[in-house]
Amino acid sequence: MDCVLHWPRNQPEACVSSSLLAAVTGYIEGQGGGEGLFPTPIDGFNIVRSCQAMMMPMRAIYRPSLCVVIQGGKEILFGDDMLSYGAMECLVVSVELPASGRIVEASPDAPYIGVTIDLDVTVMREVVEQLDEPPVPPVSHGPCMFVSQVDVPLADCIQRLVRLSETPKAIPILYPSIVREICFWLLNSPHGGELYRLALPESNIERVVKAISMLHTNFAQTLHVEHLAEVARMSPSSFHQHFKALTSMTPLQFQKQLRLLEARRLMVAEAASVAEAAYQVGYESASQFSREYCRMFGAAPKRDAMNQQRLNSEYAGRTVRTA
Repeated sequence: MDCVLHWPRNQPEACVSSSLLAAVTGYIEGQGGGEGLFPTPIDGFNIVRSCQAMMMPMRAIYRPSLCVVIQGGKEILFGDDMLSYGAMECLVVSVELPASGRIVEASPDAPYIGVTIDLDVTVMREVVEQLDEPPVPPVSHGPCMFVSQVDVPLADCIQRLVRLSETPKAIPILYPSIVREICFWLLNSPHGGELYRLALPESNIERVVKAISMLHTNFAQTLHVEHLAEVARMSPSSFHQHFKALTSMTPLQFQKQLRLLEARRLMVAEAASVAEAAYQVGYESASQFSREYCRMFGAAPKRDAMNQQRLNSEYAGRTVRTA
């Protein structure tokens, strides 16, 4: 790991919003209690509770999103960088990319509780256009993730989303306005400039994002950096530099993680064999696939898939309960 990013807290100990914690805990108990992922009637808004820290990181494709820790602590590793965030702090992800998250602070008395909210770049741009004074984008291009404090207005938005989840018929009417409000507060936060540069049309970031989108669609094909650079309308050297600055990975590392994550999904969700999964995601050598899979997930493909199926079965039947 080349870089660990530490973000100082404004206070020695994070002050958890008691009303937000009570609202989220109440929703969890209303869904039957326990641990794991708790979906809500709002598409893109989910709640997680865990009474124990995770020894192994959970790898996944992170979408542009707001990930809020209400209680406990979490780490996320993307490329060579790692971010840590705790109670009443949030991780903002501005680009879709593979990463691994791990809960590092949780106990039966004080379980980890967090929420995730999908972000829409289109809505972000609409809000930016209405700002009298848009935030100033940073001069240097940093990673596509950052950690920030959850202030009172943002905590209030999240609490209203929890309450809104209990009234499904109100969601189509009220949810869009709350999302716009969340975008407003994020853009007016100390890190608002980081999000603003994503919303800028024809920026270097938007060009790299177009190439990332192509990578997501064609990850099983042979990678040609020159073609990706052409999509981004950059020289190969400039594209490589901007891609690494944004994702903390090279295009080849990015593609490899996409392939292995899809292979895991195929084996877990579709019962594909190791050889079938390797072939479908673009590997010609099953032995190379197994080596790289084991290096990424810490276990051989077949054993890891069986472990994931066992974990998934516990929550497979969980659905949203409505009054």
